[in-house]
Amino acid sequence: MNLAHKILTGVVIGACCTLASAQAVVGVSWSNFQEERWKTDEAAIKAELARLGAKYVSADAGGSPEKQIADIDGLITKGATTLIILAMDKDAIVPALAKAKAKNLPVIAYDRLIEQPGVFYITFDNKEVGREQARGVFKVKPKGNYVFIKGSPTDPNANFLRDGQGEVLADAIKKGDIKVVGEEYTDGWKPETAQKNMEQILTRNGGKVDAVVASNDGTAGGVIAALSARGMKGVPVSGQDGDHAALNRVALGTQTVSVWKDARVLGREAAAAAVALAAGKKIEGAVTWADGEKKVPLQSKFLKPVSITRDNLDVVIKAGWITKSEACKGVAKDRAPAACK
Repeated sequence: MNLAHKILTGVVIGACCTLASAQAVVGVSWSNFQEERWKTDEAAIKAELARLGAKYVSADAGGSPEKQIADIDGLITKGATTLIILAMDKDAIVPALAKAKAKNLPVIAYDRLIEQPGVFYITFDNKEVGREQARGVFKVKPKGNYVFIKGSPTDPNANFLRDGQGEVLADAIKKGDIKVVGEEYTDGWKPETAQKNMEQILTRNGGKVDAVVASNDGTAGGVIAALSARGMKGVPVSGQDGDHAALNRVALGTQTVSVWKDARVLGREAAAAAVALAAGKKIEGAVTWADGEKKVPLQSKFLKPVSITRDNLDVVIKAGWITKSEACKGVAKDRAPAACK
C-alpha cells in the first residue's frame, strides 16, 4: 500500500470512527408495552431514528415502577445519549433521572408528564382530549346520571383529562342537568379494573347510569363490557387513542367517541427531538409550559388530537390508521356509518 492509500485509508477510518462516536443512541423506557398503542409509537420512533442515522435501544417495565428505574439505569449503561421515558409513576421515576442528569443526558417525558427541571415534555393536549371526550358524550346525552372512569392515579394525564372534561360539563352539573353518580381512578389504566369499578358503580346506583366519560379506549372497553353484562345498550361512552377495537366499537355504535392521538406523529416528533437534543439543538415549535401540579417550567411540545365518531370515521381509514374492513367488522349494513358503506 503506497503512502497516498495509507493516508486515504486513515482518513476514511477516522471519519467512520467520528461518525460512530457522534451517533445518537436513543434509549426508550416503556412503562407498559402490552397496550396496543405503544407498539405503534415504537414503530414510528424506530423508523424516524433509522432515517436520522440514530440507534434505538429500549426496555419494557411491564407496569412496574421499580423495574422502570432499573431499566433506565440499564439504558444509560448501554450508551444512551438521550432518554425517552413513558413514565409508569410520575413520582417513582424521579430518582432515575439523577444519573441521567449527572451525565448531562437529555430526557424526554413521552406522552406522560415528568415534572422535573430540564425535562423536555412532548404529548398531545390532554386537557383538550378531555374536553373532546366530554363534548362527544354531552352531545348525545345532555342530561342524566354521569360516571367518570379516570386514568391511573400515578399518571398526571388522568387529572389533565378530568380537568378538561370538567370544563365542558361544569355548567350542566351546576344546573343539575347532570348528576355525577360515580367517579373512580383506574390503577395502571387496566381495562379489567375499569370494568370492576363500573360494575360496582352500577350496583350502587341500581343500574341508573345514563353516560360514561371514560378516559381512554382500554377503560372504555372495560366499561362497555360491564354495561353489556347488564344488557344496557345505548349508553354513550368516550375513550381516546384510536385503538382498533375502539374504532370498531364506534362503527358498531357501542362507543360514542375515541379521541384520536396519531401515535405515528408523536413517535416521529419525539425521535427527532431526541436526536436534536443529543446534538445540543433547540426543538422547533417548543414552548415554555408550567401548568403541571408543581408549576415547573418545561420546554414542551403539544400536538392536536382529533375526535372520531361515526360521522367522521373515514378520517382514520383515509389516514391509513385502520383498514375499512377492521373498522367496519360486524357492522350491520342497515345501521352502518357512511365510512362503512
